[in-house]
Amino acid sequence: VYSVAFSPDGSQLASGSSDETIRLWDVDTGVETRRLTGHTHWVYSVAFSPDGSQLASGSSDETIRLWDVDTGVETRRLTGHTHWVYSVAFSPDGSQLASGSSDETIRLWDVDTGVETRRLTGHTHWVYSVAFSPDGSQLASGSSDGTIQLWNVDTGEEMRRLTGHTGGVLSVAFSPDGSRLASGSFDDTIRLWNVDTGEETRRLTGHTSNVASVAFSPDDSQLASGSLDGTIRLWK
Repeated sequence: VYSVAFSPDGSQLASGSSDETIRLWDVDTGVETRRLTGHTHWVYSVAFSPDGSQLASGSSDETIRLWDVDTGVETRRLTGHTHWVYSVAFSPDGSQLASGSSDETIRLWDVDTGVETRRLTGHTHWVYSVAFSPDGSQLASGSSDGTIQLWNVDTGEEMRRLTGHTGGVLSVAFSPDGSRLASGSFDDTIRLWNVDTGEETRRLTGHTSNVASVAFSPDDSQLASGSLDGTIRLWK
């Protein structure tokens, strides 16, 4: 299981797996309520739309698929990436979807039409993670080239490049107020960055292997990190 995501109302959980399926679960009961099939290879990333009506999935079959959560029907298939899709994320207003791929590109898609509206290039290796800022104006991307890039969503221009990690960046996440960015890396560290200046403000050490996932708590008081060392850690 590569990815899990709560629905906006917290009632459902979605999971994407190397068994090529996406599953929806009732959080209260733990019962599997729906199984979404169609991908022909591993499902690396799942994300609910802000209104909870749609689910997006990214796969190593090089496609992104949109699903109707109520019916489980595939409503749209987004094609264009030429290698694995590692990460998908909805914009806060639900109108756009971002995807990061091992073809070294980030793509923006119109959710209603499925049309690719912008292609962001600049990374020199696989893009593992993409995340919209809370106000939807910026997109962050983490890559195995060791950099994090911040992009202007409206123009597609690279606004800032964050460097310092000594290994690939596996995960990026904005703080709830959008002022900070957290990143997890192959170098076993988590770093916190000032979004406005691009400066590294803090380095969190303790993991003994790759940090594959980072997430802020909703009140911005804690950060959670998951690592290939088998631990999850909570940080003040």
